[in-house]
Amino acid sequence: MKIGILGGTFNPIHYGHLRAAQEVQESFAFDKLLFIPSGETPFKKPWLVNVRYRYEMTKAALKGNPAFGISDIEIKTRGTSYSVDTLKKLADKHKNADFFFILGIDAFLDLPKWKQPLTLMELTNFIVISRPGFSFAALTSSPYFTNVQKKTLKRFNEGKRKEIYFNIKKGRKAFLYRVTALDISASRIRSLVKTGKRIKYLLPDSVESYIISHKLYTREE
Repeated sequence: MKIGILGGTFNPIHYGHLRAAQEVQESFAFDKLLFIPSGETPFKKPWLVNVRYRYEMTKAALKGNPAFGISDIEIKTRGTSYSVDTLKKLADKHKNADFFFILGIDAFLDLPKWKQPLTLMELTNFIVISRPGFSFAALTSSPYFTNVQKKTLKRFNEGKRKEIYFNIKKGRKAFLYRVTALDISASRIRSLVKTGKRIKYLLPDSVESYIISHKLYTREE
């Protein structure tokens, strides 16, 4: 069983998240791609609304796509939630699953700052997706890509191939995957809401309606 995992604050979820997830799902043919809204994060996040709001917005955005699922595993976690602990719980629940943790280039570069990153690498494969403003060549600065030449990553970054992979710790793989570049950010959406501007076509109508009805992002949380 192959399970893709896309975690994040989803504050709010938008088409940048959803389109990337759709393309990865189609390419890797997961049995399920799980969206996991983060609970209390170890990193300070501005304008982070209550996790229940973020969970319900994410749930609304996924409606109608049978390939996508949502997990409340971090909502139920007391105190700070960490990816390594979440993966351990998922591994206990899905004994025979092969996990693929999806994250952007920038997030992968921050992995050394995460809790027990080497343990995390024993639990899952990674899919590192393209992000506007970031180059795959930057991954040579990661301690987990020490055997990869910069010119190899540069060629991939500038070429037409959508996917390559490298072996990382404990026999796990890191897939580099190019997705459609949608330069949409949650921070921009929040800023538009705060200044009274429309956010239509940046996220699903159901999420826009939820934000309006619950008066989210109209003031700094």
